[in-house]
Formats: sequence, structure tokens, C-alpha cells
Amino acid sequence: LVAVVALFGFTMNAQDFKVGINGALPIGDAGDFADFSVGVDAVYLWNVSEKFDAGIATGFSNAFTKDIEVLGSTVEVDDVQFVPIAGTARYNVSTNFYLGADLGYAIGINDGNDGGFYYRPRIGYNFSEKVSLNLSYTGVSVDGGSWDTIGLGVELDYKIR
Repeated sequence: LVAVVALFGFTMNAQDFKVGINGALPIGDAGDFADFSVGVDAVYLWNVSEKFDAGIATGFSNAFTKDIEVLGSTVEVDDVQFVPIAGTARYNVSTNFYLGADLGYAIGINDGNDGGFYYRPRIGYNFSEKVSLNLSYTGVSVDGGSWDTIGLGVELDYKIR
């Protein structure tokens, strides 16, 4: 990985550092345990070609869980938290629209959360060179199922030349 990062750094001109915030709705199994999720993202992209960027991504997400009823008793459940470590790619369909995906591993932070394979396809709209809005589907394959959300986020871009 270090060699790939070094190769990208030496052979490509434009680089972007992006930070973002997002809100998401848990769906499927995740929706049974949580009402809402918030997260922060950090992405470092290298311009591979005029239309294609590749890089690395990380962040933090926290899903606010619901109390659940078990045999007539209310049980408080810890919030579900992940730190994803992923490769990322984006294809710029036009000046304003892009398609992208993150693939990697999401480290589970809360007790009993082992994490799992992480994937996040997204579509984005660039309002300007500095601000974009994105819609994403996030999935983490966990023991016995999947933790899935649909999210909306804002990203700020810091060009590095």
C-alpha cells in the first residue's frame, strides 16, 4: 500500500483532500436497532486522469440505537460505531456530477462490534470547486448480517498542488 501511495504521489499532479459530514437512515437489520446515524469523512484523492480520481478514505460513524424490549424488560443498547479504512475511486461524469465507491474494512468501535467488509457506492453533485453534496448507500458485512444505511452528506474540498 505504501508503494502504491508513493507511486500515485510522484506520478500525478493534482491531489484533493476532502472532509465531510453526513446523516444517514439505518435500513434493513440496522433499522431494527437504530433510528439515525451521523458521521464524518476524510478522503485523499489523486487525479489519475481528467475524469478519474483514486485514493484513500476513512471516517467515523455513530448510529444512535433504540432501547429494545426483551421478555418484558427494556434493554439499553450501545450506539453502533465504525471507523472505515478504504480505498476510494471517483469517476467525474461531468463537471458537476460524479459516481464513486469506497471498498475496505470498517473497524467496529463499540463493545461486541467486530466490524467487517465495508462498501459505499455514492453519487455526488459539485455545487462549486469547494462544496459538494452526495447521496450514498453504506454497507458493513457483520457477523450474521449486514449494517446498512442510506445517507446524505456535504463535502468540502481542499486542492493540493
